[in-house]
Amino acid sequence: MSISPEIEKRLTLLQEKYNAMGQDMTSYLDGLLHADFLTYWDYIHLDTLLSLQSPKTPFPDEEIFIMYHQITELYFKLSLHECRQIAEHENLTADFFTARIKRINRYFEALTNSFEIMVDGMEKEQFLQFRMSLLPASGFQSGQYRMIEIYATDFINLVAPDHRQQLAGAPVEEQFEQIYWKYGATELSTGKKTLTLNQFEKKYAKTFIELGKQVGNKNFNALLQQFKYNGQSTKALEEQLRQLDVNVNVNWPLSHYKSAVRYLHREPEEIKATGGTNWQKYLPPRFQRRIFYPSLWSIDELENWGKAWVEKVVSEL
Repeated sequence: MSISPEIEKRLTLLQEKYNAMGQDMTSYLDGLLHADFLTYWDYIHLDTLLSLQSPKTPFPDEEIFIMYHQITELYFKLSLHECRQIAEHENLTADFFTARIKRINRYFEALTNSFEIMVDGMEKEQFLQFRMSLLPASGFQSGQYRMIEIYATDFINLVAPDHRQQLAGAPVEEQFEQIYWKYGATELSTGKKTLTLNQFEKKYAKTFIELGKQVGNKNFNALLQQFKYNGQSTKALEEQLRQLDVNVNVNWPLSHYKSAVRYLHREPEEIKATGGTNWQKYLPPRFQRRIFYPSLWSIDELENWGKAWVEKVVSEL
């Protein structure tokens, strides 16, 4: 059998490659000869993926709850993949920055638009039953979501509003002690941390603090200010960052708020969330006023952050 010029060319390139590495190409060709063809299910580890749902109760809708949260974490992982590409880029350009932020926006928009799948896909009575077996676990404990926030803005913007002025310029360790989400898992009457929060901090506190230090000059807001100073910022970049602000700090929390009102609101008193979180105060954007890019919003928009969105969601319930 004759060898075509195309195959001969590739064999020559392979030989050069393996010679440069001090490797024997013939051995690698033997490995290729005996290797089986790759299948779709093996490549994505499908059997393993489909085995990762382990309900704690016999209620059928619990499996929906598990799978949707697993899907959510995969989208967060996709977002973090883009975050790292931006922060670690040696010669970051506005075009690259914009394209990667646009990807993250797509991921969050897909999540927000799909949230109704879980909300409408579960019977309320089933949810109120199986949720009690999940204590004290909570979606509040998503470490990946917190890492996205840290990549997205200066650490001080994640500090609870009442402490931002006091802690401006303080070390990340001090700012972390007053980070906004801690107040969402603290008992209102005693100020005591819930078990959910204690577990969360034990697992992730060191990671969050180290990441905050690592991206101090490479988080998206810091990079935006550098681009503005150098005259490199573009309208497209700023539009994508504004959209990211809305997607992460308004639309995504409101999806949860809407479902919490539907499932956890029962007269005459509210039903507590599984982690003991104060969801009524923690989820509405107008209470936390998390804003990644203050310089991109008008004074009126900053003062009324999230108000109109919350009112719209509540009116639709």
